[in-house]
This record gives sequence, C-alpha cells and structure tokens, in this order.
Amino acid sequence: MIEDRRGFLGGIASLAGVGAGLVAPVRAFAKAATGSGATPGAMIVSTWDFGAPANDAAFARGRSGGSLIDMVEAGVMVPEADPNNHSVGYGGYPDRDGHVTLDAVIMDDAGNVGAVGALEDTVHAISVARAVMEHTPHTFLVGEGATRFARDRGFPHVNLLTPEAEKAWRDWLKTQNYKPVANSETGTYGAGRPGTPGGALDHDTIGMLARDASGRMAGACTTSGMAFKMRGRLGDSPQVGSGLYVERGVGGATSTGLGEEVTRTVGTARVVASMRHGMSPQAACEEAAKHIAALRGDAIKGMQVGFLAMDTKGRIGAFCLLPGFTYAVTDAAGHTRVEKAPSLFKA
Repeated sequence: MIEDRRGFLGGIASLAGVGAGLVAPVRAFAKAATGSGATPGAMIVSTWDFGAPANDAAFARGRSGGSLIDMVEAGVMVPEADPNNHSVGYGGYPDRDGHVTLDAVIMDDAGNVGAVGALEDTVHAISVARAVMEHTPHTFLVGEGATRFARDRGFPHVNLLTPEAEKAWRDWLKTQNYKPVANSETGTYGAGRPGTPGGALDHDTIGMLARDASGRMAGACTTSGMAFKMRGRLGDSPQVGSGLYVERGVGGATSTGLGEEVTRTVGTARVVASMRHGMSPQAACEEAAKHIAALRGDAIKGMQVGFLAMDTKGRIGAFCLLPGFTYAVTDAAGHTRVEKAPSLFKA
C-alpha cells in the first residue's frame, strides 16, 4: 500500500489544487539542477549539521524527476531512519513514560498540508503526514488516530525505542532532570560535555525548505520532540505556522529549538509575514527571534530558538537566540555546505 501511495503522483492532478503544487515544479527544478538556465541562490536548506546528508538525498530525488514534495519527504527521511540521531524518528528519545512519539508536517506553497502528532510505532512520520495531506480531508491527525491511520495506509509497525534510547531513558529516571540543553545537535552538551547530534536531554527537529527555478516551494519538518517530555506533549514542529510555513510568491521558514517558545509567537508564520511585507529572510528571522526575547525576558535564559528561512529567489536567512545553531545549504549544482547562524546573545 505504501508503493500505491508513492505511485499516487501519477494521478495527483485530479486532486483539486494539489496538482499545481506538487507536479508542476519538477521540470523547473531539473532545469536548474542541470545548469541550463539555472537560477542563483539556494535550492535546499535544512536545520543542523545532519541536514547535509538530508539535503543530498533531497537533491538526488529532485534530480531524478521528483517533485518538491518528493524532495523534502526524501530528505527528512534520512535522519528519521538514523538510530544514532536521538531527536528525529527511529532512535529518538522517549517521553517520560518510555514511549517514542513522533511529530511531522509537510506543506507546499499552495496551502496543501498534512501533519501528524504523537504518532507511535512508525519510522517515517513525514510519509504519514504526506498521506494525511493526499488521502484525507484533514490537515492534522494525532495520537491513536494517527497511528491507526498509518497502519491502515500500510506503514509497518516498528518499535522505535532502541536499546541506546531505552538506556538513556532509564538513566534519566534516576534523576528526572527535565531541563533541555541547547545545541546538543552540534555535538556538545552544554559546557563541553561530549555528545552526539540530536543528543540526550535535548529536543529537536529537522526542518527543510526546497525551491525550484520558478520560485515554487515546499517544506517538511519532523521530530521525536523533547527528550523525556510529558506524555501527550506537542511542540512547534508539526504545527503549521510554528514549526513550518510556506507561502507562494513569498518563501518559507522553519524553526528549531524549544518549541514552546515558537508556538507562543507562531514564529514561522511571523517570519513569512515579515518577508511578505518586504523584509529580507535574514531580517525576518532576526525580528522573530528578537520578539521572543523581548516577550519572554528571563524566562528563556539558556534556551535556544532558531529560525531558518528562504525566499523564492533562494535568499537565505538564519538567526538564533544562542550561539551554536547550524544549517545546511545546497545550491543548484548540488553542492552542500554547513553554515553557522548569527545569534542574539553571546552565551
């Protein structure tokens, strides 16, 4: 049934409003990728160092004829399937009751969107989110309903709690220290303690944006959420306008860090609205982060929030509260680099 879903693109133009958003950009991306009439600027951006291999997978999917939605799905599936990435998908750290729950959203610039929250026993939450978009009248399914929908669509049951993640959870139970640590995704926990990308005691996501040569865009965001969170907790990642927002003719934005602070301000919708009114992606990301800082004051001390944005011309913006947020950029030739975002505070 999963293969049937992937083959659905052949007849997708019959869905009202979806065909133009998913199918039309394919040819334009191929033109840019081959260098014939290529447009300058970024084609794919994603959060954190582990966004680099995700971008490469997304680019390869586009180069082979995939749509923008195909690209962002294929890209974020890479960290979703990586058991060594403890902030996304398989191998993600569980909630405080020992359940690994996943959140994801996928969206194109025509307003087609699908999302899942608190999904269990399914590796690729982003693909289930896409199935919500393509096969239901809804935009968001959560909890037991989302998991049942995944089974109905043929997604296999997989135990997401790896031995390493279970050990970390049982170690956490001894202290129950519920404080997230900023920037563990880059390989350190706090003051120089060794760690791994998406490491323990933190929470995070991969957010990805892709564009074609004509300026059409799509995005995806997926996460296992805050490590050892309360059961039922949803962060910003699966919520349209918080973890991800894409708008035709303007651009898109995704967020990372402590999701509660992004949801308070509907952060990515704010970034895109600022771009719509003439701000550059960089200025829009800075405005959104500074707004959080001004609104929350001492309540966000030591907490990380970052925004990443791209407009229809491929101009990028990235900004965060604390130093350490990185992002991956892929150009029209397929070259990928990792950059560090400027921050509001020094530490």
